[in-house]
Order: sequence, then structure tokens, then C-alpha cells
Amino acid sequence: MAAGITPIVMPKWGLEMREGTISGWLVDEGTEIAVGTPILDVETDKISNAVEAPDPGLLRRKVAQAGDTLPVKALLGVLAEPAVSEAEIDAYIAAYVVPAAAAGDDDAGPAYDFAEVDGLRLRYARRGPTAGVPLLFIHGFGGDLGNWMFNLDALAAKVPVIALDLPGHGQSTPRLPGATLAALAGCVVGFLGQIDVDRVHIVGHSLGGAIASRIAIDHPDRVASLTLVNGAGLGAEINEGYIQGFINAGSRRELKPVVEQLFANPELVSRQLLDDLLRYKRLDGVTEALQALAAAQFAGGAQTESPGLELAKAGKKLLVVWGKDDRIIPAAHASQAPAGATVAVLEGAGHMVMMEKASEFNALLERHTA
Repeated sequence: MAAGITPIVMPKWGLEMREGTISGWLVDEGTEIAVGTPILDVETDKISNAVEAPDPGLLRRKVAQAGDTLPVKALLGVLAEPAVSEAEIDAYIAAYVVPAAAAGDDDAGPAYDFAEVDGLRLRYARRGPTAGVPLLFIHGFGGDLGNWMFNLDALAAKVPVIALDLPGHGQSTPRLPGATLAALAGCVVGFLGQIDVDRVHIVGHSLGGAIASRIAIDHPDRVASLTLVNGAGLGAEINEGYIQGFINAGSRRELKPVVEQLFANPELVSRQLLDDLLRYKRLDGVTEALQALAAAQFAGGAQTESPGLELAKAGKKLLVVWGKDDRIIPAAHASQAPAGATVAVLEGAGHMVMMEKASEFNALLERHTA
């Protein structure tokens, strides 16, 4: 990197992202940028979101313009100190080469792998260094490992990360090992055994949070720390209309208002996201699996199991993160975390806080698991 010059590059959101399209800039040249400031909007075939500044500095040059479609790591803009001349910036831009997927780069390998646990084929992704206790990411009801698209690569730059599709979800076998949290927790522990991982920092979102809590209680030796993200299992209330709406929606028109409830900013719901969800929901066995889960875990519009309220006895370091505008599980449940937990309720985010406030979330998680 040239002295005093910091590049703004196309981020990599999700393991399959190869390019993005600039929707527009949110700041002008000459603006002093702080870390985490949204600086431009990017649209991918999966989702639209703002690129946040990874470093502080003065925005001296916009290299990419609205409408440009560019590969991951392409130069979008330049931050530079006032002492850096325009000629130096011109030279930097002219010399910039988009880094290719080098030998040994994670991008050069397969995006996903599969493991078999008691006859169930589970899709998973594994990234980052080989040394250290991995972070294991468990998604929620109706989700998949793509829900962590703004987190995995960012954290894998420093620590090993693993994310899986639960049974009945994503590209895993559309059949459950059982609809209880104990059955799902046992399946996840079996998965860790299959990939030879003894101990993990577990990060669980929504239903995945309740599963994570169950693992911490039933298999404490496998858990280094626990993070609950808008987690189920800390109270009774849950939005039954969302659960049933998600199961029953059979078209983009029906699904869109349901999925929009997940976000404080409904504009994050793209056409491609809806199409991907509909494709998943049409797989044989998926509807039955979701109905079984809903009946077992959310009967009558209330959460059946509350393992999060038992976590004090597990004795694990606990982080609880919530989006204040959650319309699926009330953010008030964060206050029911056991004494000693670190609790962060983030403004301007809903049920998908790890997507809507990715930089803040990643920083919290990095500190918690350090």
C-alpha cells in the first residue's frame, strides 16, 4: 500500500460472491470518513447493502461510478491524507491490480463441503487459519449458512470459522433428526465429530441460538464460549404470523412482506433472495420439516423450550446481541440473559442484526472470542 493511501475495494459478501454493482455513493469526495461509515451502496445477485469504511481517512477519489459492475477486491475509491498529491493518487490508481485468487487462497478451493451425520447430509463451509478454536455459526428457522455472508470472510481473516446448514435447511438433507432442541443439538455435535473439531465458540441466530444454548448445557466440554444473536430460548414470545407466513408462502408476492419483517430496512430484501428462498421451500420434504419444527418449537405462538434461561449453570462466557427493531423475537428478551453476560442491543437493526450491522457485530464477536 502506498504511504498515506488506503484503498476502498469491492467487499466479498458470501462464499459465492464474485462481483457487485455500484448502486450509488453515499458520501462526497473531500469527506472525512470514520471507521464503519457507510460510503457506497453495492448490489449483488443475493442482496443489496452499504459498504462501510474499514479504515478512517479523507475520501479523495471515487474510482467506481454508479452502474459499474466490478469483481471482488476491485478498487472503488481512495482514502488519502491531504499531503498526498493528486499525481500520487493518479499513479496509485493506474498501478492498482485486482488481486487474483492465488494458490492457497480460500477462493481457489470449493466454496462448500458436505458431512454425513446419522444418514443426514449436511452442507458446511470452513474458512480461515487452521490453528485456534473455530467459531461455529448456526443459522435460524428457514435460514442457511448464507445468513452469515457479511461475517464469515471478515472474521476468517483472523480466526477459523465454520458454518453449516441445519438438517431441513439450505442444501442439507430436507429431513430432521427430530424436532426437539436436544435432537438438533446432538446432530450439530455429531457434525463436529465428523469434521474432527473438539471445541468451538458457538454463534447461534434465532432458533440457532436456542440450539447453541442446548449444546452449551448438554455438551459443555465442546463449547469455549457462546454468542446468541436475536436468540430464541430466552423468553416465550415469538411472531407466529411470521413463522406460519414463511411456511405457507408459495409465491414471491406472498413471501416478500413476510421476509421484510426480518429487517429494519426492508430494501435489503432483493428479488434474488426471494427466489432463492422459494427454490428452497419447493424442495421435497422442506415444508414438512418446517411444519414439524414450528409445531415442536413454536406451538400456539409461544416458544416451547427456553434453554437460554438455564445458561447460568453452563458457566460459559456469553455474548447476547440483538437488533432493537426485531419484529420476530422481542429485543426485550436480551434483558433475560443470565447475570454476567455481555449484552448489546443495536439501533437500526431488526432480526438480522448480523447483516444490518455487520461491522459492529463482527467487532463485538471478535472481542468476545479473543
